[in-house]
Amino acid sequence: MANIPIGATREQTLLVTSDVAISFMGLENARVLSTPQMIGHMEITCRNLAVGYLDPGYDTVGTHVDVYHLAAAPMGTTVTFRAEVLAVEDRKVKFRVECFDEKEKLGEGTHERTIINVARFTAKMAAKAETSRTA
Repeated sequence: MANIPIGATREQTLLVTSDVAISFMGLENARVLSTPQMIGHMEITCRNLAVGYLDPGYDTVGTHVDVYHLAAAPMGTTVTFRAEVLAVEDRKVKFRVECFDEKEKLGEGTHERTIINVARFTAKMAAKAETSRTA
């Protein structure tokens, strides 16, 4: 199923655009990378790290996030996301996550993902959806 090495790392970058920036303050110069987008890109970086070590037909789903948003990244900034495997226990994988812009650390924390068999997961979700429709 998986042979994910402790200490494995991956980095990915993101340009902060209007698609990932907050807009609720109403001020254009106050638009920065939103916390949900930061966390989502941390998760994606972890997923992309893990999936490279998985057998075909397997993937991961996020199960726990513990992250601090430390600083803002204005629009036009490039943010680098970094994930490192801290532990692997059965189907659970724990990661250290961080993100930076050119000047400072923006966020840090931990994230856990669970390895899944995609076919089984899909069947389980289809059954759950069917049960919801008939209830």
